[in-house]
Amino acid sequence: MPADIVIRPAIADDVETLLRFEQAIIEYERPMERNMKSEPFHYYDLSELIQLDTAQVLVAEHQEKLIGSGFIHIRKSRDYLDHDKHGYLGFMYTDPNYRGQGINNLLIRELTKWAIDKGLKVLALTVFAENESAIKAYQKAGFYSNLVEMRRNLDET
Repeated sequence: MPADIVIRPAIADDVETLLRFEQAIIEYERPMERNMKSEPFHYYDLSELIQLDTAQVLVAEHQEKLIGSGFIHIRKSRDYLDHDKHGYLGFMYTDPNYRGQGINNLLIRELTKWAIDKGLKVLALTVFAENESAIKAYQKAGFYSNLVEMRRNLDET
């Protein structure tokens, strides 16, 4: 990993690049979700997330170029759990030229610090079952599978 990687909060000037990251994530995940819209869409309202006190959007930067991103958002937990709220991680992206260099772990480490500072005890995320590389990266960062979401398309026989 390059020694001069900077992890910092995203700012409004970063949104244009972050929207490109988001579209790259969507295109990568498109084959994993057969019910995905064909017309353009967004997973997140990044401009809003950057402004929220209950969220932190981080970017990884190398030589003044954005190379990665991730966010954490405080969300209400399910009523049956022993914690009222948790940190939901999303928008984990690393530029293909920097993958395998620990950028994702740096982002998760900083997002975890933010969560601890906010008094959170649990982090959660969602990942497509077919996204084996992401699953391995999250397991390496200490995450484990918890629930399995299942689906059946009624228009398919």
